[in-house]
Formats: sequence, structure tokens, C-alpha cells
Amino acid sequence: MKKLFLIFFLSFSTMIQLEAKVLNAVYSIRYGIFGELGICKAHLETKGNTYVIEVSAETTGVVRRLSKNRREKYVSRGHIVKGMFISDSLDMVRSYSNKVGINHYRIDHQKKKVIKTSIRKRGGKVYQNESRVLPFYAKDDLLTLYFNLPNRINLEKAGEYAFPTVGAEKQNGQVKILIPEKKEKKRYEKSLGRGNFHYLTAIVYQKLFQSSQGELMIALGKEGVAEKAVLKDLILYGDLVAKRVK
Repeated sequence: MKKLFLIFFLSFSTMIQLEAKVLNAVYSIRYGIFGELGICKAHLETKGNTYVIEVSAETTGVVRRLSKNRREKYVSRGHIVKGMFISDSLDMVRSYSNKVGINHYRIDHQKKKVIKTSIRKRGGKVYQNESRVLPFYAKDDLLTLYFNLPNRINLEKAGEYAFPTVGAEKQNGQVKILIPEKKEKKRYEKSLGRGNFHYLTAIVYQKLFQSSQGELMIALGKEGVAEKAVLKDLILYGDLVAKRVK
């Protein structure tokens, strides 16, 4: 279950209007015969020229027991410049059983560098605490990228795009976004349903749930919030589906 929650914040949103001071969304995650694996709650709040984005996820039912009550939380904090979210820090916290892992990213825009601090705890005691400078710099993190996409690309124009992104070092600091050609629309409708949607695909770290393609297909609704996301072609049991329920 280590990589399950990556899809939660990938499917949260890409086109939220800054006039909305607070936005909340809830997703249910289902996987084949296993049914619901977990839920995700996402929260965006802006105040003046600052923002906070929080995404928390937890397993449910049998999966909660099997995963030792796995929980994850991601928090991005930063400032807003000309309608763009500029990340100053990103926190990624994972916990299960008596173990806690924390990755804190601090973005120094003046020196154009990113410092990552990794902290590991067991039974409340710290057994690892180390920092390093990452080999790339980015203004976006894994959460802000999707809010900023409409200002970076034309969601109506087919193409492949790559963005430097804090938190994506296992992808060499790059997140790829694919906007499909019109001829591919039927394939997206088959997986995500028909509607007044913008369709796109995010290329996710290949080892995620042993997906053969790492292909996360997303349908964006009229509010700019992802209504449904599907991680395609998982080994053994098919697709992993995230659907907005609130």
C-alpha cells in the first residue's frame, strides 16, 4: 500500500478560482474485488496572497487492518503571484502501526534550491534525521502543479508537457502531463464517463501499484475539480478508481 495515496492529490484539482477562499472535496478509492480501499479529504484555503493546501488520506475496512491503519497527509504552504501558487514548503507525512515518516521540503527561491529533510520515527523516537539539497529547483510542488496547469498550458490543446516538481524526485523531478487528441476522447469516456469534462493524463511513478504504464487518467468537472480518476492497467486486478463523493 506504500504508493496508494499518490493518486489522491494528483486527482484533486487543476482549475480552482482564487476567489474561492475555501474549497473542500472528498474522494472514495476503489480497487477491483477489494471494494473501497480508502478515502481522501482535500482542503484549499487562501488568505490575501498566501495559501494552504492539505490532502489527508486513510485506509478503510479490511484494508485498514491489513495496512496497519496507514495514513498520509500532505501540506503545501506558499504565496500567490499573479494567480499562480508558488510553493515555499511541502510536508509529506506517512504513518502506520508505530512508525512515522516525514519528508519536509523547503524551497529557497532566492538561491533557487530545494532542501529536503527526512525524519523517521518508531514508537515516538527519532532514529533518522538527515537533510540534503536536491539536484533540481522548482516553484511547483506535487499539489500546486495541478492548480497552476491552466496558467501553464492550454487544456484544450493536445500535447505532452513536463514540469519540474518538488516531491517528484523518484521521477527525476519531472511530472508529465498528457492532453489527449480528439480521436482519443472515446477511450477517456469509456474509463471516466461522459460529461462536460476536461480530460488529461498524469504519468505517475512507474512502480505505483505495479502499473504497467503508470497512467493516471483524470476527468475535470465544470468547477475545475477532478470528478473521477483512474489508474490504468494494474497487475492482477485491473484499474484503481478514485471518485468524488462530496
